[in-house]
Amino acid sequence: MIAKLRMGMIGGGQGAFIGSVHRMAAALDGLIECIAGSFSADPQKSGQTGEALGLDASRIYSTYQEMIEKEAALPEDKRIEIISIVTPNHLHYAPAVLALQKGFHVVLEKPMTFTLEEAQQLHLIAQQSHKKLLLCHTYNGYPMVKQARQLIKEGVLGPLRKIYVEYPQGWLSTLLEAHQHKQASWRTDPSKSGKAGAMGDIGTHAFNLAEYVSGLEVTQVCADINTVVPGRLLDDDGAVLLRFQNGVSGVLTATQIAAGEENNLRIRIFGEKGGLEWQQKDNNSLHLHTLEGVSQVYRTGGPGTSAISQHNTRLPAGHPEGYLEAFANLYRNFALSLLSLRSSNNPTEEMLDFPGTYEGLRGMAFIETVIQSGLSQQKWTDFKI
Repeated sequence: MIAKLRMGMIGGGQGAFIGSVHRMAAALDGLIECIAGSFSADPQKSGQTGEALGLDASRIYSTYQEMIEKEAALPEDKRIEIISIVTPNHLHYAPAVLALQKGFHVVLEKPMTFTLEEAQQLHLIAQQSHKKLLLCHTYNGYPMVKQARQLIKEGVLGPLRKIYVEYPQGWLSTLLEAHQHKQASWRTDPSKSGKAGAMGDIGTHAFNLAEYVSGLEVTQVCADINTVVPGRLLDDDGAVLLRFQNGVSGVLTATQIAAGEENNLRIRIFGEKGGLEWQQKDNNSLHLHTLEGVSQVYRTGGPGTSAISQHNTRLPAGHPEGYLEAFANLYRNFALSLLSLRSSNNPTEEMLDFPGTYEGLRGMAFIETVIQSGLSQQKWTDFKI
């Protein structure tokens, strides 16, 4: 029987949405167990969360520094092996650096850091530590996203020409942050979120998905960034023209003021031979259309899906899988990668792929470049007739 990987968590206290999602995703495959944590800057709240999770009182800590130092001092077969950091953006860098330097693997929410400079440093520190870091770009974990990436790698679309990716939400259509809404408050606060609002929160997901599925990297951007809701301090809407390698062009939109929208992340990619489309509202389907007018629908777990897609599929075809399973796929691939270090069994990186510090570095560069472009008006020409 495989011994579970031992995990500690920083953040994710009572009332925190993403912390509970991380714990469920980590536990889904029985490979990881959360046994320690510093769940809040308030020691009482941290204690209450740990108690509610049934943790040993000695493994519930008042600060993340205390947890990292005390866990590092424990025998190797007792201490935690993974530290999952689920705090707001401005509290990513310091605990991640300390965890890596003390010999722990790290799971980190996106965007990776508060600034591009921090991302550059963290990328180097992670490489020097020889520890692994998982960056939680959840949508990479969907089986049909894996299938789309594989079809493009196999040349089914031919040379790529155009990429459209959009992430519409509507939950910030009003000034929620003025009414002590916890999730809205820190995401719209420059001192906690960083330079970007919507572009940092969901635009980075769209950006990452476009690069991941296409296999191409963005080389230039031209951005129109807006703050629509009066009184808001950061962007809540935007559109970006993208230039990728090989002359491929694209369009990215990210908005949190599309009233009535939920989380319908959508990507369409077109090549010389055809195009494909995937959206989160129907995440178990991938639509492929050819130049000859032939259309095909791939279904999660169904005929014609690749080995990589099948590896990230849990249920027989026709049984829908969703967000939590996609999130768990990241944790499972990360865990299997770590377990391979124990056994010297080295599965292919392609099979166990997960986003890391390089993707995090590119995400922070995207934020920096998009905001810089959005603030500059030199790119726009007045429309005249």
